Amino acid sequence: MPRLIVGISGSTGPHYGVRLLEVLREHRPDIETHLILSSGARTTINYEMARDPDSVKALAHTLHDERNVGASIASGTFVTEGMVVAPCSMKSLSAIANSYNDNLIARAADVCLKERRRLVLVVRETPLHLGHLRLMAQVTKAGGVVLPPVPGFYHRPQTIQDVIDQTVTKILDLFGIHVDIIQRWRGI
Repeated sequence: MPRLIVGISGSTGPHYGVRLLEVLREHRPDIETHLILSSGARTTINYEMARDPDSVKALAHTLHDERNVGASIASGTFVTEGMVVAPCSMKSLSAIANSYNDNLIARAADVCLKERRRLVLVVRETPLHLGHLRLMAQVTKAGGVVLPPVPGFYHRPQTIQDVIDQTVTKILDLFGIHVDIIQRWRGI
């Protein structure tokens, strides 16, 4: 069974990581998901989504404690398709860009980079200053993909979930996981 790590950091927009887990559970139950919820993510899920963070745990196959840098996903011998951090806070971006592995999100991301596995960071901040851009460039040079959740409107979204689904579709496409939850571009 293919495995995908999903990290949800404390940045605004936990909707992206939660929806990603929902889509995988519904459309691709054959993909084993490993979730890391930061303490900040638990707070933003509760506040921004008015949702109990424990309900998000149930969407993943395995939940890992963010403090457990000895977890299975902290080793390259634990084979995965890669990792998504959605959303990715600037703190998490900085830790990942600098290999500062003081928590499991940063360590699992570092493992993906060193093993040349796909790493997608849904960086959620605006506006950006030069330090943010340098960190994004650093991660990109190391092999990561920076995917800010910039909405497209060609699929004519009607709801916030439609906008979120477009980003989730782009994330999954990067892993070769294709789901049809949005209208894909077919030309004018």
